[in-house]
Amino acid sequence: MPSTIPSVHKPRLLDQVRQALRTRHYSPATERCYISWIRRFILFQGKRHPETMGAEEIAAYLTHLATRRQVSASTQNQALSALLFLYREVLECDFCQLDGLVRAKRPRRLPVVLTREELRTLLAELHGVHWLMASLLYGSGLRLLECARLRVQDVEFNRKEITVRDGKGQKDRRTMLPGRLVVPLREHLESVGNQHRRDVATGAGSVALPHALARKYPRAPFEWRWQ
Repeated sequence: MPSTIPSVHKPRLLDQVRQALRTRHYSPATERCYISWIRRFILFQGKRHPETMGAEEIAAYLTHLATRRQVSASTQNQALSALLFLYREVLECDFCQLDGLVRAKRPRRLPVVLTREELRTLLAELHGVHWLMASLLYGSGLRLLECARLRVQDVEFNRKEITVRDGKGQKDRRTMLPGRLVVPLREHLESVGNQHRRDVATGAGSVALPHALARKYPRAPFEWRWQ
């Protein structure tokens, strides 16, 4: 009599990597980056499955990146981090040879800091939303992605504060909202708010929410404070 127990198919390798990254709450940008490096590594090794390879193949690929592709030390280390995640967290092959892989030494360089006059010249060439974002980057010390992810509820005009959520290292922090940006930011939100209300009236106007908030609060993606 044939068995009625359904066969369980193991997810594809890259799907396993995505699942492992999301379980550990890695950012979408890191997910895309790690998936890309793992795919390139497999193609470089003739589409061999990573389970049939190890530290020797990883070292060969990193050497290829450094000598043939001439990538920077940070890029090479990024590729190594992706492959270490694959072997340790997904394939669970934490064999000691992986510990012998050496990270590329990053050169130490002095940061480039704009003078006030250079900054004024730069901002004078920007307009609209681009000017507002650049001003927030400089005046509030925001990283680019932090600025792009700001939500209405994260801006406190009365206290002149901005709350950065899930920033670098998955940490929240507060920073200042420069006084000279209060009026331009209010005007921007008023304009965007009018557009949002028109979008909601037509059944649109939703926004992506972090984690499982959209399932817990189905109407939240349409609320103004989450925009």
